[in-house]
Amino acid sequence: QVEELLKEYENVCTLRVRMPISSDLNNPRNFITKISRYDKVVNIPNSMTVLDELLPISVEMAKRNLRGIWNFTNPGVVSHNEILEMYKKYMDPSYKWTNFTLEEQAKVIVAPRSNNEMDATKLKREFPELLSIKDSLIKYVFEPNRKVPAT
Repeated sequence: QVEELLKEYENVCTLRVRMPISSDLNNPRNFITKISRYDKVVNIPNSMTVLDELLPISVEMAKRNLRGIWNFTNPGVVSHNEILEMYKKYMDPSYKWTNFTLEEQAKVIVAPRSNNEMDATKLKREFPELLSIKDSLIKYVFEPNRKVPAT
């Protein structure tokens, strides 16, 4: 509803953040920290926002006086399993997880979850240097936190 109200103002820039991820893997609100602590995860691709890359872009957007509604995610999608595979590769080779279905998940969660891919074409056009979600995760999250030696 807020987005509907704000779109009437021509001086507003709305950023749609999705599943925010930061390089702080000790933060319990970090998406990667959360899913790495779950017993089971669903394996569904989603759009996500790597904050370490996108927050500086938000400052540049303000400097450029950009307005309107922006899908503020890295281009592409990544699944929970793909993120956990990266976690295993860079952080803990012994890490294991199991999957469950959306139906099984629905029985144990308090609020329903949505899964989707947001179109980041507009953002990528304005910021061509913006990395894909998988490349951004490696550059901004997993490489700086690497605990497993590179092979």
